Amino acid sequence: MNTLVLLSSILGDASRSNHLAQHAIARVKATDPTGTVTIRDLAAEPLPYFDAATAGSLFTPAESRTAAQQAVVDLSDTLVAELQAADRVIIAVPVYNFGIPAQLKSYFDLVARAGITFRYTAEGKPEGLVTGKDVIVIIARGGVALGTPMDTITPYLQTFLGFLGMTQVTVVAAEGVKMGEAALNQALQGARADLERLLAA
Repeated sequence: MNTLVLLSSILGDASRSNHLAQHAIARVKATDPTGTVTIRDLAAEPLPYFDAATAGSLFTPAESRTAAQQAVVDLSDTLVAELQAADRVIIAVPVYNFGIPAQLKSYFDLVARAGITFRYTAEGKPEGLVTGKDVIVIIARGGVALGTPMDTITPYLQTFLGFLGMTQVTVVAAEGVKMGEAALNQALQGARADLERLLAA
């Protein structure tokens, strides 16, 4: 099985979401030693911000692109190929100011490609083209918000991933990690147990 892991925390080794992602990676390698694991750390190796130049590169016909524009397209093609090749996708997401990290948003902007990762039918309905993936979203949050109106990122992630065709999405949440040592330990222990269960086979 091919597993793609996306890290997005700016805190590196101090990140709770990265810690849980590493636990998941170790579990994947233990249960499927012949499988492949591709790790893309979006904070350590940031992607281009999705500005007018970046968007323009993707919409410029191949024969008219500059070298800089072609480099953007090549990067996007690489990201899409990694995503399409994955059987399982693990996305580690810290919550920053009620949203996902900008680094992860840049990734989403670069893989959302009309005619490549999604399309619109003749009836105008969106159809995701990135299908057949098991997706695990690992959320680390300082407070407690899952299932409440304060949780703005879970619905967003489910909507975006579903738009691309990834409808088998499981959320593993470690909440309250900034609410004291006991809450932190309980959150991490619960999330690790969920990952153990999900990645048991």
